Amino acid sequence: MAAEIVTTDTVADIKKSTRRRATTRSRSSVKPMRTVAIFAAVGALVAAVALPAYAGTKAPAAQAAATLQQMAVDDAQSLVVASQATTTPMERGSYSATTPEEIAKKKAEEAAKARAAAAAAAARVASSGGGSVISDADLRLISAGSGEVRSPLPGGSYYVSRTLGNGHNGADMVAPAGTPIFAATSGVVRISSESYYGYGVAIVIDSVVGGQRVSTTYAHMIHGTRAVSAGQTVQAGQFIGKVGNTGRSYGAHLHFEVQINGSLVEPIGWLRANAG
Repeated sequence: MAAEIVTTDTVADIKKSTRRRATTRSRSSVKPMRTVAIFAAVGALVAAVALPAYAGTKAPAAQAAATLQQMAVDDAQSLVVASQATTTPMERGSYSATTPEEIAKKKAEEAAKARAAAAAAAARVASSGGGSVISDADLRLISAGSGEVRSPLPGGSYYVSRTLGNGHNGADMVAPAGTPIFAATSGVVRISSESYYGYGVAIVIDSVVGGQRVSTTYAHMIHGTRAVSAGQTVQAGQFIGKVGNTGRSYGAHLHFEVQINGSLVEPIGWLRANAG
C-alpha cells in the first residue's frame, strides 16, 4: 500500500474543515437555547400582563366575602336577648317598670285590683236572704292600715276562688289545710260551733268598726281547732282556728263573710279598703 503524502496545504485544509464543523455544531446547539429563552420571555410578559387583571377580578369577591363575614360577626355581637330588651322604663298606666319581672308583678297587681272592682260590682247587684247589699262606695269604715281590721289569713297563703254573688254570701279563700285563721276585727264571739249548718266548724264575731256594726263569719275549719268560745272577747289579729274542709265544702278553704249593719258586703274589697 502506497504511503499517503501529507503536505502543508493539506494540513491547513484539514484544520479549516475541523473549525467549520465545530462552528456548525456550536450554532446548532445555540438555536434551541435561544428558542427556550424566547418562550420564557414571552411567558413572563404574558404573566405580567394577565396576573394583575386576574387578581383584580378576584379581589372584589374576596373582599365581599370578608365583608359578609365581618357583618355576621358584627350582627352576632349586637344580638339582643329578651332579658336585655327593656333598657328604659316602660310606662303602664300609673306605674313604671324596668324589667320583665317588675312588669309581670305590676300587671298582676293591676289584675288583682280589677278583680276586686268586679267583685265589688257584683256585690251591688247580688241578692240573698241576709238583707240588702252595701255598695262599694260604703266599704271604707276606717283608715286603711290602722290595725282595726286585719286579714283573716296570712298574706300570700291563699287565693280567692269566688266571692259574693249568685247566692254565695262570702268569699272562698283557698289555702292549705291547717293554715292559721285570725280574727279580722276586735269584738265578741257570738257563735263558736263544731257543726254550724253547712258551714261546718265555724265562728262568728260581732264588732263595731268606724261606728258601724260589723259581723264576720269564718267557716269550714278543721274539727277541734277552734281557739275561742261563744261570749269571749277577741282582738283583731288573734288566732281563732285553722283552715279545713268541714260542712258543705269541696276542698280546704276559708269561707269568709262580712255584714255591715246586717247587710252583706263583698269581703275582699272590704278588707282591701279597711285593712290596707
